[in-house]
Amino acid sequence: MQAVEHGSSLTPARVRAKSLADHIGRSVALAGWLHRYRQLGKISFLILRDQSGLAQIVVDDPALRERLTGLGNESVLIVRGTVVAEPQAPGGVEVHQPEIEVLAEVDEQLPFELFMPELSARLPTVLDHATVANRHPSRRAYFQIAAALVRGFRATLDGAGFTEIYTPKLVGSATESGADVFALDYFGRKAYLAQSPQFYKQMMIGVHERVYEVGPVFRAEPHDTIRHLNEYLSLDAELGFIGDHRDVMRVLRDVIAGMVAAVGSTSTAGQIELPEVPAEIPALHFTDAMELLGHTGEDAADLAPADERELGEWARREHGSEWLFVTGYPMARRPFYTHHDPERPGYSRGFDLLFRGLELVTGGQRLHLYADYEAALRSKGLTADGMEGYLEAFKYGMPPHGGFAIGLERFVARLTGVENVREVTLFPRTMTRLEP
Repeated sequence: MQAVEHGSSLTPARVRAKSLADHIGRSVALAGWLHRYRQLGKISFLILRDQSGLAQIVVDDPALRERLTGLGNESVLIVRGTVVAEPQAPGGVEVHQPEIEVLAEVDEQLPFELFMPELSARLPTVLDHATVANRHPSRRAYFQIAAALVRGFRATLDGAGFTEIYTPKLVGSATESGADVFALDYFGRKAYLAQSPQFYKQMMIGVHERVYEVGPVFRAEPHDTIRHLNEYLSLDAELGFIGDHRDVMRVLRDVIAGMVAAVGSTSTAGQIELPEVPAEIPALHFTDAMELLGHTGEDAADLAPADERELGEWARREHGSEWLFVTGYPMARRPFYTHHDPERPGYSRGFDLLFRGLELVTGGQRLHLYADYEAALRSKGLTADGMEGYLEAFKYGMPPHGGFAIGLERFVARLTGVENVREVTLFPRTMTRLEP
């Protein structure tokens, strides 16, 4: 077998593995990777993998079998042949009388076998060789789910009159007062990788009223846990002319429902347990959550992961819901731009959304009056240095507004039951990992 030029013609027209059953009795061309080659007596079976799935090719010509023997898995092939019904084959069909061309031949041992149902390597090895590991069907499913979630996010907000925006990831000041930032040299000036699009999406309320963004965010927090990444994809939304944070929560509920529905329409939906999103997600004020957990004094300052799990069990037991809003977090635990609750001094109009006992979304109402920003900065011991452009938006009239941010990788992990968020990340960035 000779390798062919990249411009080689796919004649007849290429079909995908999943649609082979529509072409029984016809000559077709397949293109993909050699997933596995098995020799059984006088007949061999070549399993070809493409974007849509697996196709089985029957090889009974002795000369062709001989030539295929030394071909390594993951070699890239074009296969031409006739589609024949075969109930025991993947998809109920297989390809007979094949002609095979090699586009790229693999002659090295793979770091692990991709034809096994699960990758046998430990996670560090899988991530070291992510360029190959991500081809495995089980891992590809994670990324298909992620893509569906983003589609659902966009479609729901587009339908609700939101405008997608694209904000800078190089910024001159930190966005969140409580998170570390990655600093870098910007032509002799200090700059940072954006921790979130928070400032910009608030500014854009004055332009579009309702905005959203899908983009990376960067956190220099020295976490080395199964739930944190130093770079992840954030799904952000902000909306103006709200009454309070409950308006934001209602929009978030619809967004979550749209995202789950989008996953339900994919071929991977049957592999996971999709949650029901109730018409109204139950909500619990922070103080009530602390009482429920039996926390007092310093223990009542924030929710620990164990607390989130316990509250998740409570929501499932008491409300039959895998979702729970925790509202009214203490102002001391929220960024300076968070709106206070006028009826509960010291508490905010902020919320978290827990999913299966894990924080998935953070959001709330923001301040919208310039004088309130001046006071908030003073109370936090902060200055306006580096935030002049952000604060200018509030000098010239901003409506009451609020928003939320969803961590995509964490959502995928929770949907699929994966404990470590790194497993569902294409190329995770952590304290110790910057490659591949």
